[in-house]
Parts: sequence; C-alpha cells; structure tokens
Amino acid sequence: LNMDYPFNLKGILYFPKINTEYDSIEGTIKLYNNQVFIADNIKEVIPEFLMLLKGVIDCPDLPLNVSRSALQNDGFVKKISDYISKKVADKLIGMCKTEKESYEKYWDDISPFIKFGCLKDTKFCDKMNDYILFKNLDDKYLTLPELLKEDEKAEENTDGNTEDTKAEDTASDSEEKDERKPIYYVTDPVQQGQYIKMFKEQGMDAVILNHNIDTSFISQLEQRNEKFKFMRIDANLTDSLKEENAEDAKEAEETLSKVFKDTLKNDKLTIKAAKLKNADIASVITLSEEGRRMQDMMKMYAMNGMGGMDTSMFAADQTLTLNTSHPLVQYILNHKDSEHVPMFCQQLYDLAVLSNQPLSVDAMTKFIQRSNDIMMLLAK
Repeated sequence: LNMDYPFNLKGILYFPKINTEYDSIEGTIKLYNNQVFIADNIKEVIPEFLMLLKGVIDCPDLPLNVSRSALQNDGFVKKISDYISKKVADKLIGMCKTEKESYEKYWDDISPFIKFGCLKDTKFCDKMNDYILFKNLDDKYLTLPELLKEDEKAEENTDGNTEDTKAEDTASDSEEKDERKPIYYVTDPVQQGQYIKMFKEQGMDAVILNHNIDTSFISQLEQRNEKFKFMRIDANLTDSLKEENAEDAKEAEETLSKVFKDTLKNDKLTIKAAKLKNADIASVITLSEEGRRMQDMMKMYAMNGMGGMDTSMFAADQTLTLNTSHPLVQYILNHKDSEHVPMFCQQLYDLAVLSNQPLSVDAMTKFIQRSNDIMMLLAK
C-alpha cells in the first residue's frame, strides 16, 4: 500500500498460510502514525474481512489519540478502509491476469479469505467476481467465466442428439423449473467417488468446494447471477448418465417402488428406475440441492449452540434410482416374491447410501450382519 493523495498511507498486508480453516483465523494488522504504534486491528480503519490478514499500516494523517467513536463517524476513515479493500482486490486481479501460475499456487490458502471478503463487502465482490478460482476434477483452476465456457463445450459434446432427447431432458428435469445452468460441485472427492466416476465417463466435469464457507458463498453467487445454479454432484442424475429410450422403465419403476417401499418403510424415499450408462452400478442415492442445503444449515445452527432444534425434521428427501440394466435389479424384478428380496432391497439401499454418506452406527451394524448373511447364502 502506498498513497500520497487524498491521504498519506503506506503499508504491507499478507495472507497468512493456515493449516486448517480455523487455525489463526484472526490476523494482526498493526496501525502506526509516523512509526509510532497506535493499536492492533482497528476495525474502523481495516475492512472487517481483511482483519484475517496480517501486516502493518502507517498513516500519518490519523491523529495519535483518536477515539474509536470518532473513527466510526469519520468519512475520511471510511475512505482509507475503501482504499485498502480496493488495493487488495487490484493486487489479486493483477496476479490472476499476469501471474496466473503463482495465483493458482496460493489459491487454496487464500480462497477462504477472499470468499469471506465477497460475503462481507459488495464492492469487493463486484471486483473479484471474475477472478475467483474454482478447482475442477482434474485439478485445473478456472475462473467463473472460464467455468461457464467449459460447461457450454461439455454440453455441446454430451447434449442434444435429437429433439426427442431434448424433450425427454425437459420432462425429467421438470422438478427444476429454474432455467438456470447447473454448475456441479463436489464437497468430498473420496465419499462422492462413485458420482465422480459416472461424470468422468460421460465427459462431464465438476468443481471442488470443500470449505465450510463455500455453502454461503455459492448461495451469494446465485443471488447475484440468475444464469447459473450450483448443484452438488449427487443432487440428481442428469440425462447424460442415462440410456435413451428406456421404454420399460415406467413399468419397472412401479414394481420396484412397491417392493422397496414395503421393505424399507421410508416415507421420505422416492424410488425411480432408469437404465444407467454405467451397467456396473446397481443403485444410486440423490438428495435435492435445496433440501440438503437446508439440512446443512440446520446442523450448523445446532453446532453453534442453537440447541433444542430437531434437525431430523429438515432431512432432505432422498431419491433411490435403480439401474434396470443391472442383474441384481433384474433379479428383484423377476423374483419379487422371493424370501431373499427384502434382504437384497435393504442391501442395495445401504450400498447406495454408503456411496453418498457414512451409515449410522445402527445401520452399519445391520449392513455388516446382512453382508455376512448374503455370503452364507452363496456358501450353502
């Protein structure tokens, strides 16, 4: 920072490297007047989101014995704060434009600070909007405009073979009346590995958003831009992952829905049947994006001491999609009255849940016992 007009200010700020999201979450910015120390972390001078940075600022134009109440009401101080915020944004934008490799190298460490700044300061967000990076499944860093262009290319490759297919797509996506373009994301590359594999097989991509701040950040981006919507990779099964013209799917869906609902006794579960392009996958669980975000938000409130709240009432509705081209699903369709079918239904459901999230202690105990029982059937 180096400014002579309309006020005199010099300084240096830096992003501290953090080991976790919560380590050293508050920085220390020391404020001086002509090399005479005034105070640490004066919020009226330093924008709130930049309090996470560290460094030193020397401003001879600030009086030595200034009171905080005077600072709060001083328009001059607000100009200093705006200048500091603008300089940080300008530096980051300049790096993104001319030193992209260095910018990418620092991105994972500085991104929580920048996203927090975007949530706290609209002007900062306006400047940074096109220079926020998203890491995709191949560890490539893309800005938002680059990401939207990449998605358009992928759509051209995987989408729109015939008008009939487009009509099918529209029908199957009717739950999202929103015409927004989906940007798929991953919060846990290991847990969501099966979904990632299905996406990659069809030449589709997603970005990795694994910081706690990301849920609030992407919600804000959606509010500011109505052209796109973020969808977690397990939010739905896009038509690109399914075979076209699965004619018997409806009849199969009715049969499977009855069998699975009688077995699982889960009112919040929707059963669907589809012929997936990956024939090795028998069952897949999806959770609506809106429902899951609400569930995550309620869990966060509960963790932050807002106790007494039954978070289970906000459980996101699940959809279990059964792959009609898989032998196990075919077995259930053709032997629905078999004594083994309830056990297979429960096992297929638990396997689908495991690829989405960990099982509860009770469900895992039953899953292990059931796995042993199934192996015993083969051993007889």
